[in-house]
Amino acid sequence: MSSLPPLNALRAFEASARLGSFTRAAEERHVTQAAVSQQVKQLEQHLAARLFIREAKGLRLTEQGRSYLPALTQAFHTLRS
Repeated sequence: MSSLPPLNALRAFEASARLGSFTRAAEERHVTQAAVSQQVKQLEQHLAARLFIREAKGLRLTEQGRSYLPALTQAFHTLRS
């Protein structure tokens, strides 16, 4: 069984995807933008998949990111319940 991705990296990805910005995700998570960016990069390395296309105007999910997000969002919803 492969190891699970780090929880902070998953939370950083979910917030970034939902908000469309590492900066806004950082504000929500009360960490620096660099920390969020690094956590997402760590998740991408763990999954061996690029999750975002980084653009000047924000972030855009890749196909892999779009397919990963719903399951993650559901898992966080289940944990909150």
